[in-house]
Amino acid sequence: EHPIHRRRSVLFMPASNSRAMAKARDLACDAVILDLEDAVAPDAKDAARGAALAAAAEGFGTRDCAVRINALDTPWGRGDAAALATARGVAAVVVPKVGSADDLHAVRALLGEDGPPIWAMIETCGAIVRLGEIVAAAGETRTRLLIAGTNDLAKEMRCRPGSAREPLVPALVQLVIAGRSAGLVVLDGVCNAIREPERLAAECAQGAMLGFDGKTLIHPGQVDAANAAFGPSEEELAWARAVVAAFAAPGADALGAIQLEGEMVERLHLAEAERVLGLADWAPPAWMRVGAEGAAGTGFGETSPTPSA
Repeated sequence: EHPIHRRRSVLFMPASNSRAMAKARDLACDAVILDLEDAVAPDAKDAARGAALAAAAEGFGTRDCAVRINALDTPWGRGDAAALATARGVAAVVVPKVGSADDLHAVRALLGEDGPPIWAMIETCGAIVRLGEIVAAAGETRTRLLIAGTNDLAKEMRCRPGSAREPLVPALVQLVIAGRSAGLVVLDGVCNAIREPERLAAECAQGAMLGFDGKTLIHPGQVDAANAAFGPSEEELAWARAVVAAFAAPGADALGAIQLEGEMVERLHLAEAERVLGLADWAPPAWMRVGAEGAAGTGFGETSPTPSA
C-alpha cells in the first residue's frame, strides 16, 4: 500500500444494489465497501456475492474497493472468503465482529497468504477487551485497518449513545490507541442520521479529534463532510509547511529541536508535518487507476437498504 493513503471517507453500500455500486464511481469518497453482510437479505446473499465480484473487477476508478463478508459462523462466510481470495479488484476483505486473534487467523487461512489484506471490524465488548491480542496478530494476518462498529457495540453495551456518543468514547479511544500501536489505519463508525448534517459534522469532528483517520459512511450525502473533517485544514497545512521549511533552513539539519513562532518544535513534529502534507498532495498510484468512471448521479435511492455497521 501507498505509505500515505487517504481513508477520510469509506462508503458502505449493499452489494445487492447494482445501481448504488454504479453511482459510487462518481462520488468523492476515498474507498467503498461492498457489503455482503447486514445490508443483504439471506435469500439474496449468493447473488450479491456474484455482483460484488463483478463490480470489483470492473473497478471504482481511483477508489479502493473492499468487500465485507458474512461472519464465518454463518452459512455464507466461508464461501465469501474463498471467493475473494483471488478476486480481481478487491483491495481488502472486511471481516465483521472480529473478537480475537483466532478470528483473523481463520480468515487469513481461507484467503491464503497472498490473498487481499484484512480490514477488521471491532464491534463487540469482547473485541474491545482483547484489542491488544487482535492488533498483535495484525502483521501475521496482514490486517491493515480497524473499523469501529459503533451500532453493534452500543447494542451489546446496552448504552444510549445520543448525539455526542459519550458512552462510546472510552472504547473509541482504546481502538485508536491499539491501532496506532500496531501502525494500523483506524476508521470511526457510521452516523445513522442521514438527514441531520449538523450531527454528522459533529461526529466527524469528534472522530478527527479522537485521532481516527476517517469515517465509515452509509449515504453518499455524507462524503463531503467526512472529507472536510478528516482532511488537513488550511491552518494545519500552513503549520506543516512552516515546520518543513524551518527544518530545511541552513544549519537546521543537525538540530533536534528549533523554535518556531514562539514554540519549540521537534523532529517528531517534522514527521507529522510531512504526513499532513503528504495527505494533502496524495495522488493514487498507477495500480489503483483501474476501471471506468461510472454513470452520473449522486444518490443511491431512498429504498436501498443500508448496513448497520
